[in-house]
Amino acid sequence: MASLLSPSAAISLRLKLNRSSAVSANTPSKICYTFPGNGRCQRLSFKTKAAGSVEGNVLDKESASISDKIDYGVVGIHHVGILCENLERSLEFYQNILGLEINEARPHDKLPYRGAWLWVGSEMIHLMELPNPDPLIGRPEHGGRDRHACISIRDVSKLQAILDKAGIPYTLSRSGRPAIFTRDPDANALEFTQV
Repeated sequence: MASLLSPSAAISLRLKLNRSSAVSANTPSKICYTFPGNGRCQRLSFKTKAAGSVEGNVLDKESASISDKIDYGVVGIHHVGILCENLERSLEFYQNILGLEINEARPHDKLPYRGAWLWVGSEMIHLMELPNPDPLIGRPEHGGRDRHACISIRDVSKLQAILDKAGIPYTLSRSGRPAIFTRDPDANALEFTQV
């Protein structure tokens, strides 16, 4: 008998369903399966396509299927918006310390606030001179424990030398991987990970 479920989903269904359970048509169901090793409950969702039953650890292919994949064409992140108090001060950091370049093709005068678009590879950072609703003090020292944007780079040690020369504080990844965390002049956390 063919199954529409992956082997792990089929195993979890066999483990969690009673030997004889009724499955009604078009009813969303959730099953909890605890994975060995991490002890976390992972929920599997499926929706029945037709009336059927689960008997003797056997699930008919017509009775259940994994929810349809949500697909609306995601291709990547276009830009990340970062709030700043003073655009010139932020540009000093992003351009002169980090070496990012302004995307002159993006509109600067069509928005009701000052801002700048900076290239980060093929994506961008949108600096926006707007009031920041977040507290600027009391943030974690290590940016990896705060909301942050992560930028892929080729050499963490070169960036570390640049930050040292500029006197900008940073922390290294606590996991030991080649990554460095710092904050911009407005306390926005940035991660740079070596790829």
